[in-house]
Amino acid sequence: VPELIDVWFDSGSMPYAQWHYPFENHDKFNEQFPADYICEAVDQTRGWFFTLHAIAGLVFDSVAYKAVISNGLVLDKNGQKMSKRLGNAVDPFQAMDDYGPDALRWYMLTNAQPWDNLKFDFAGVQEVQRKFFGTLHNTYGFFSLYANVDGFDPSAAPIPVSERPEIDRWILSKLHSLTADVTEALDDFEPTRAFRPISDFVQDELSNWYVRLCRRRFWKGELGPDKLAAYQTLFECLDTVARLMAPVAPFYAEQLYRDLHSDAFSVHTTDFPTSEAAYVDAALERRMALAQRLSSLVLSVRKKEKIRVRQPIARVLVPVLSVGQADDVRAMEALVLAEVNAKHIELVDEASGVFVKRAKANFKSLGPKAGPQMKEVASAIAALSPDALSALESAGEYTLHLTQGPFTLSLEDVEVQTDDIPGMAVASERGTTLAVDLALTPALIQEGLAREAVNRIQGLRKDSGLEITDRIRLWAQG
Repeated sequence: VPELIDVWFDSGSMPYAQWHYPFENHDKFNEQFPADYICEAVDQTRGWFFTLHAIAGLVFDSVAYKAVISNGLVLDKNGQKMSKRLGNAVDPFQAMDDYGPDALRWYMLTNAQPWDNLKFDFAGVQEVQRKFFGTLHNTYGFFSLYANVDGFDPSAAPIPVSERPEIDRWILSKLHSLTADVTEALDDFEPTRAFRPISDFVQDELSNWYVRLCRRRFWKGELGPDKLAAYQTLFECLDTVARLMAPVAPFYAEQLYRDLHSDAFSVHTTDFPTSEAAYVDAALERRMALAQRLSSLVLSVRKKEKIRVRQPIARVLVPVLSVGQADDVRAMEALVLAEVNAKHIELVDEASGVFVKRAKANFKSLGPKAGPQMKEVASAIAALSPDALSALESAGEYTLHLTQGPFTLSLEDVEVQTDDIPGMAVASERGTTLAVDLALTPALIQEGLAREAVNRIQGLRKDSGLEITDRIRLWAQG
C-alpha cells in the first residue's frame, strides 16, 4: 500500500497501538508508559530497541522503556547453534512434556544469565529436577507426614521467634536474608542471581542442615512448644519458598502453596515475600557457617579415612586465631559434636606450633588478577610467614608489597596446606583448619556397634513396610 512508511514503524508504535491510543484507553496507556523493561534478542538493537525510542522521542519526548534485557542464544551442549541440518535442535514442547515446564525454565534461568549464550543439556535439566525440585518435594513430604500425624494447625498462635531455639532463629534469618537478596536481584533485572540462591537455600540450608538436625524434634511425642516451633518454622520456610519461586516455577509453586494452605485460592494472588530486618541475625549466620565448615571438614576426613559416621571419634582439634573465633566455636560445639559424632573439641592456640601451615598460589584465581606479576606473586605467597597466613585467614585478605606496588590477596587466591600430625588427619578449607583424632578405643568401638545395630533395626522397619507410629517387638541374638 502506498501509505507504508517502514515495516519497523509498526514495532515502534506498539506501546500506543496495543491500546488504540490516543483514540481511547488514556488511563491504561498512562499507567504503563514508559515500560519497565523489554526483552528480545541482540538482533533487535537496530530494530525494535531503536524504533521504540525513536517514536517515543519524536511524539512524547520520552524514552519508551526504562531497561532492556538482550537475550543470548540457546546452543547445544557442545556450544554449536541448533539447526535441523545438524540434527541437534531441541523440540521445546517435547522437552516440556518430558521434564515439565518448571524444571526446564528453572534450568535455563539459573544455568546462565539470560544475556549469555546457554549450552543446553538435558543432563542439567535432570539435575535440576533431582537436586532442587526433588529435594523440595521430599522436604514438604517430611513436613506433611509428621504434621498430619500430630494434627498441626498452621493458624495456631505463633510462638515468638525470640523464644524459639537457635536453629529456628538461624533458618529464619537465612530465609529473610534470602528474600532480601532475591528481591534486590530482581529489582536489578538479574534473574539468575535471584533464583540460584533459592536452590542453594533449599538444598543446603533447609534440607541438608535444618531438617536433618531437627528430625528428632519432629519425631518426639506430644505437640509441645518446641515441636510446635519446629513445625511453624518449617511451614514458614516452605510457604516463603513457594512464593519466591512462583515467577519461574508457577505450576510447582502453585501445588506446594495449595498443599500448605488447604483453603488457598492461588499463590499468584498473594504478595511477594518481604524481608524483615528484625529476623536477620548476621552473627548467628556467621557462627552457623563456621559450624557447617567444621562439620564438613570432619566428615570429609571420615570419608577419606573410611570411618563411618556412626562410629564415634574421640576428639577434634581446632586452631583459633582470636578470642572471638574461640567463642564462636564454643557456641556451636554441641551442634558440631552431634553432627560429626565426636566426643570433644579441643581449641589450640594458632601460635602453639601444633599446626604447621604452608601456602601456595591458586593460579586459577590469581591468573586474571596478577597477570605479568604472577611469578612474583607466587613466590611471595610461598614465602608467607605463619603470622601472615594467620592474618590472611582471620581477615580474609592480605596485602603483599611487590616491586610494582601493593597487591591484595583474598582467601581464594591461596591454597593453605597443613602438615599431618602423628595419629591425626588434618583438613583445611577457606581459612578453617582442624585435625581429627583417628585412634579408636574399645569403648568407642562398642558404641559404634550399638549405633550400627540401631541403623540395621530402622532399616528392617522400613523394609517391613511399618509406619513410623508402629510399635515393634525386637529379638536380638548374638
